[in-house]
Amino acid sequence: MDQNRSSGRGRIVLIGALGVAAAIAAVGIYGIVGQNGNGEAGLCSSSSALAATVDGLATGEVAALIINESPKPAPELTFVDDTGAERALSDWKGRAVLFNLWATWCAPCRYEMPALDNLQAEFGGDEFEVVAVNIDTGGDDKPRKFLAEVKVDDLAYYADHTTDVFRELKKAGRAFGLPTTLLIDRDGCEIAHMAGPAEWDSDDAKGVVRALIGGTQQ
Repeated sequence: MDQNRSSGRGRIVLIGALGVAAAIAAVGIYGIVGQNGNGEAGLCSSSSALAATVDGLATGEVAALIINESPKPAPELTFVDDTGAERALSDWKGRAVLFNLWATWCAPCRYEMPALDNLQAEFGGDEFEVVAVNIDTGGDDKPRKFLAEVKVDDLAYYADHTTDVFRELKKAGRAFGLPTTLLIDRDGCEIAHMAGPAEWDSDDAKGVVRALIGGTQQ
């Protein structure tokens, strides 16, 4: 009887060890879903066709767009709106977004902001928004004065005076200076990014934005 019990316990230990080994192997092969592995890429697998479409349209004034061949969820960024309420980039899921970082001390931003304002005036609504976030560290007065000077009327005011958003994008390899722009589809997936300014109200840019709004139906 004792010998039988020992044999039984031995088989249980062996089966348990094999189960642990199989679990370790599975993690090694497939990664951990929800982190920077197959799970994250899978969330945006349907956005690859849109990325290819945008790639074909990224010419002329928007030729500097860097297309993400394997789109991933956009970084989870937080900032405040014109009432001081905290907002998250994920709040816009369901709409296409042109996300832009700017500052009053950024010389190219002075010329880019009116173009972004024109783009918002033409395309902004339930399907698309230009989300332009100011990262000046001294409060809202100077940025608001700046926007009035360059005659920006249609862009909503968003700000991050902590500059955490810039640091997060820099860590993700998306921000090396200002302005910085991300194109995000309706599923919250980053389709493309750009370092530096662009003529966002040009015909080239409008073609890209139309594709972004249309998504995979284009």
